[in-house]
Amino acid sequence: MKAVRDLMSTECKTVTLQDNVHEIAVIMAENDTGFVPVVETEDHKKIIGVVTDRDLVLRGYAQKRPGSCPVQDVMSGSLITISPDQDAEAAADLMAQHQIRRLPVVEDGNLVGIITLGDLSLGSTTGRDAGIALSEISEDPHYLQ
Repeated sequence: MKAVRDLMSTECKTVTLQDNVHEIAVIMAENDTGFVPVVETEDHKKIIGVVTDRDLVLRGYAQKRPGSCPVQDVMSGSLITISPDQDAEAAADLMAQHQIRRLPVVEDGNLVGIITLGDLSLGSTTGRDAGIALSEISEDPHYLQ
């Protein structure tokens, strides 16, 4: 069984509470991602939230918030995280249980990486688990709304 550490991405673009919605959108566009972790400071990577492309739409643009609105107005503060030492199957189970496609990897409270359904599908021992997690997420009517 592969560990999360073996499959996660460690190149994570982050924002802080000093950033704004426009800066998040630029990071997403430049890095072809729909997920940006929010950390305390650029030097101290304690994760305090995340912003997804869905958050930007529902809490930002749909609420007619300007690009200058602060990160905290659109971020999700309820975090589901995983340790890099847990196995990939545990990551797939968490994703399915919480209907999420990306999972921050945290060690001692600090962000050390991100694991995605794509990462899990590339791990030869977890392809089945990633497929099950994806089907459960995709079937959730709340996720598609």
